[in-house]
Amino acid sequence: MKKFLFVDLDDTLFSTLGKCASQADLHPAAYYSDQSVCSYTTARQRAFLALMDPTTTLIPATARHLDAFGRVGLPFNSYKILNFGGLILGPDNQPDPAWLAQMRTDMTIALPGLNDAATVINAWCEQQGLASRARVVEDGGVPYYTLIKDVDKQAERLAPIEHEALAPWLSGAGSGFYVHRNGNNLAVLPRTLDKAVAVAYVTRLLRAEHGEILTLGMGDSKSDARFMAACDYAIIPSNTQLAALTVAAL
Repeated sequence: MKKFLFVDLDDTLFSTLGKCASQADLHPAAYYSDQSVCSYTTARQRAFLALMDPTTTLIPATARHLDAFGRVGLPFNSYKILNFGGLILGPDNQPDPAWLAQMRTDMTIALPGLNDAATVINAWCEQQGLASRARVVEDGGVPYYTLIKDVDKQAERLAPIEHEALAPWLSGAGSGFYVHRNGNNLAVLPRTLDKAVAVAYVTRLLRAEHGEILTLGMGDSKSDARFMAACDYAIIPSNTQLAALTVAAL
């Protein structure tokens, strides 16, 4: 039986320097656009990858867009799920045409709401005297989500944006959207954009190709829990947001 691991990337398979428990024995894993290193694998993360290889096929399920994914220095030779599930690449690295067509339709419908979310966030930041601003993230001409990062990397500033600025909007005009917040990232996504739905779609393709398969899901964020729950087994890295909410909490 073939085995497939649907896996988040950032803070799961690699991390930025500041999030690595130790700075000993780190290997570069992902790069900024100027080719400087932005993330590293630890010895334990590499040991995990060695445990999977070559018996398990890794399929990334990441928020990274196409350009940022292209700067990841790990090999993936099967399907790839990008943009929170908005873009699916086949083993040939070409977009799945049926999925792309559906996402173009869904995201066109969602775009006014994404713009509204950016307006709500930016008005609140201006009122609070914060320099950070939200923007709608697009990839290949398709808008996917609204994103804000704190310019000073003070992640604690994002919580009031979620609970004070966005909460009233989400309970009213923005009811078709949800918030993903982890570290210095706050994203507002349409409910039609979901890694879990993309993972289910790819799983159907894999079963059509290979028959009965075994699926595993791995991620660090509570937003990853949805796609992990759709897999046969779930793997949670320690010292992550999802671990704190689940096994560590027990």
